[in-house]
Amino acid sequence: MRGKWAAGIPPRNFAWVVKDRLAVSERPGGFAPNHRKVRRREEIIWLRVQGFTRVVSLLPSPHNLAAYEEGDLVCSHFPLPPTGMSREVLGTLYKDMNAWVSSGEKVLVHQEELGDRVMGIVAGYLLYSGRLADGAQAIAVVERLVGRQMGSQGREVVALSAPPRSGGSVAS
Repeated sequence: MRGKWAAGIPPRNFAWVVKDRLAVSERPGGFAPNHRKVRRREEIIWLRVQGFTRVVSLLPSPHNLAAYEEGDLVCSHFPLPPTGMSREVLGTLYKDMNAWVSSGEKVLVHQEELGDRVMGIVAGYLLYSGRLADGAQAIAVVERLVGRQMGSQGREVVALSAPPRSGGSVAS
């Protein structure tokens, strides 16, 4: 491959969350009705050229996983249900993400589209990893990075991600 397309094309709605370490986007190739294999291949090439070492899919199905492996990208699959989430699932996801990012991997996290859940998950990760101190700050930072407001579904994820409050007594 030569010329303009040799370096591939960035996935739609691509945004850095932790510069040169953690990014988000919609699913490479586009979401369901707009998915194109040629575009997916170009976006995987771009990810590889940019030095990404891992793709984390949050899709409930295994779509794209074989394409990542064919494109020489390690992939990890955390199939999230369409609704609801638990602290245990988030804890496992955040623990693994933190290990990958801390070890120097360059990680892309995606779901079908870059929506509230993905925004909530990365805002929660910023809390989990200690990069930010509270949920409101994490929400504001992710909204700025992604360029859109986070809705209630994402805010619920952030609330689940926040560390439990200490058991101290409330002053009267």
